[in-house]
Amino acid sequence: MDATDIVTVINLSKRYGEFTAVNGISFSIRRGEIFGFLGPNGAGKTTTINMMIGLARPSGGSIVINGLDAVKYRKKAQSLMGIVPDESNLYDEMDGFDNLCFCGALYGMRKAAREKRARELIEQFDLSKAGGRPFKAYSKGMRRKLTIAAAIMHKPEILFLDEPTTGIDVESARQIRRLLLKLRQDGTTIFITTHYIEEAERICDRIAFIVDGNIVASGTVSELMESVSHGHAIRLAADKDLAPLAGKLQERFGNCSVKTGDGHTLTLFSREPIALSPVLQYLDGLGISVFEAREMRPSLEDVFVRLTGIEAARLKTEKEKGGMSK
Repeated sequence: MDATDIVTVINLSKRYGEFTAVNGISFSIRRGEIFGFLGPNGAGKTTTINMMIGLARPSGGSIVINGLDAVKYRKKAQSLMGIVPDESNLYDEMDGFDNLCFCGALYGMRKAAREKRARELIEQFDLSKAGGRPFKAYSKGMRRKLTIAAAIMHKPEILFLDEPTTGIDVESARQIRRLLLKLRQDGTTIFITTHYIEEAERICDRIAFIVDGNIVASGTVSELMESVSHGHAIRLAADKDLAPLAGKLQERFGNCSVKTGDGHTLTLFSREPIALSPVLQYLDGLGISVFEAREMRPSLEDVFVRLTGIEAARLKTEKEKGGMSK
């Protein structure tokens, strides 16, 4: 286990009879990072997180959390965790403050400490306006925020979140992403399962794609993009029609292929880095002013589709139809 790793998973598997839900996967999570776990329904996301938090026993492999064998010493490992389930487990009749204090008591916090911490989190998570309303009267976004707050009452080493922004409004989702980034800034390690690729791209330091129980790729967003990008592309936008110049550009810069856009745009492709200055000088000599020159890189969605063969829209559709990813 690397000194910078807080979690190391090696050859982890889970079988249900003849069916293999998780097939010998290995990965590590570095201390203080947000690690994203992406995949469609049935990919093995939730099965994996359930094994990591001690709700399911692995069929094989090992899980080490902060130097502790999390399979053998499940209770000790759980004391290091904060867990945010897909569906909230808080009490409907209690208000936010009482729910947090109750969770603090379960974590063994003293009364004064848990009340102080509860007040801090209610303020930090912008839940003061809820007042004494019972949890059942909260909006979906507020319910999710309070569930996250409950999971970090005891300031855990690592926070596990299963689909934290599913089914909530845009503003609440944005607030939760900001809260997660602040938690990371404060030193909390975060493991998040999600089917929102753009969300993972926005907040995760590293990401793993899981399909049919197998991790098909993992790395930083940049590393994943590099893994499928076999060349370079630059998009140009100009004040005149560029389409008639495609042939001339192709002839002049033989190492590039050219694809025209809507007339005033075109894209240069090459296996080698493209020297932009000669292209701009050539066009300027033809009396054409380029007002935009932008390097084109694949999005994380492009990477996911190329590596898995699964359209990204399918992730959202499956989740919205219901059912927790297994």
